[in-house]
Amino acid sequence: MTDARDDQLEARARQSLGESSDAIYESAVVALQRRGARGAAVDVGCGTGRLHARLTGMIDTYVGVDAVRYEGFPADARFIQADLNRECIPLPDASADIIVSLETIEHLENPRTFFRELVRIAKPGGWVVVSTPNQRSLVSLGALLTREHFSAFRDNNYPAHQTALLDTDLLRIARENSLQDTAIEFTRSGRMPFAAAHYPAVLSSAFPRAFSDNVLLVGRKSF
Repeated sequence: MTDARDDQLEARARQSLGESSDAIYESAVVALQRRGARGAAVDVGCGTGRLHARLTGMIDTYVGVDAVRYEGFPADARFIQADLNRECIPLPDASADIIVSLETIEHLENPRTFFRELVRIAKPGGWVVVSTPNQRSLVSLGALLTREHFSAFRDNNYPAHQTALLDTDLLRIARENSLQDTAIEFTRSGRMPFAAAHYPAVLSSAFPRAFSDNVLLVGRKSF
């Protein structure tokens, strides 16, 4: 018999539908390709596992970790179920060359504890990529000024979205964990206010912080 907390976890996990935007996946993969990342990959907060196919040619193995196993998760990939608010990532220390966690950290109660777990399971020299909604986009700052919340943290986003982080917060957390070669990158894709259309690519490329819906932190675990 499941308890109420397990039911809430399931509901919160299902709220996101287990997928991120194509722009987020593409940004993460391009960031890893530019750095020559290779080897064993762990996708924490993997959802339906869409990242798996995008890493083809870069990785030897893929492990997805999430609170629930979503329909469509690749049959040829390993899945590990874990409540990331209540337990450690159930993998050994230094077990992967690539650790990716896309649009997951904002769902958790303690982002610093979670980030330490990501670094723990990375091998020395391994790459860590974390993404989250960009709170310093014009859309998000406008929502904060006019509605008193960031755009991705409305009442209907709660309790799935719990913790809003700035790009500066991500850098600080990375430095606290002694990551090297850290960088902030943006998806260069952002939805225009009150519309389904996105900003022109030339605009979001020229001013990525202002016109990107999501931000990524990339860093390398020290040898």
